Amino acid sequence: MRKLNALAAILTIVGGLNWGLVGLFKFDLVAAVFGMQFGEVNIASRIVYTLVGLSAAYLASQLPTLIRTSEPTSATSVTN
Repeated sequence: MRKLNALAAILTIVGGLNWGLVGLFKFDLVAAVFGMQFGEVNIASRIVYTLVGLSAAYLASQLPTLIRTSEPTSATSVTN
């Protein structure tokens, strides 16, 4: 499960960075990697976009667990 979480996080970060590039510079990194122009798609880029979307959906479903495990417990919290 830990490897799946890491892979999903990496793919979601790639997607987020790609959207940032699209928004700021109208540059589609995924299209460029596959030798295409902005807005063009082929089967390889569609697979990447699909994997990024599935990763985001997976992480969204794991959000309650991720939040719960990131909160400090009483044993690790510091009291003054």
